[in-house]
Amino acid sequence: MYIRSMTLVFGLLLATFGVAKEIKIEMLNYGPEGGMVFQPSFVRAELGDIVTFVPTHAGHYAQSYVVPEGQSAWKSTMNQPFSITLSHEGVHLYYCPPHLMMGMVGMIQVGKPANLEVINAKVGRLKSKVALKPERVDALMEQIQE
Repeated sequence: MYIRSMTLVFGLLLATFGVAKEIKIEMLNYGPEGGMVFQPSFVRAELGDIVTFVPTHAGHYAQSYVVPEGQSAWKSTMNQPFSITLSHEGVHLYYCPPHLMMGMVGMIQVGKPANLEVINAKVGRLKSKVALKPERVDALMEQIQE
């Protein structure tokens, strides 16, 4: 009886809060969008989801540029898998430091874009550092949904 009750309570909790999913983002020398990319470059996620950056090719890591208020800034280690738990609603804008000038940028939207003003204020500065494929930054911005 106790086990059945606990199973019911656990099931109700899962139904109420949902189940966090793991989202993998590969760091690639070459992918569908060309050279030096995160695949996918734009992710729509929910609170509690876990994003894992996978260094499919060597020489990459990911670093946050803008994160939602309350979420800690983050930086992975070169050639190592790295995971973050999405704990706050908003947009993460990130890049691969060694390949930023080549347009290796990405974005994660968690729920509503609560920090869109901050993103809009800072995206120009990041884009100015992208020598090749600056249109990738614009393509990310176009995918944000309010």
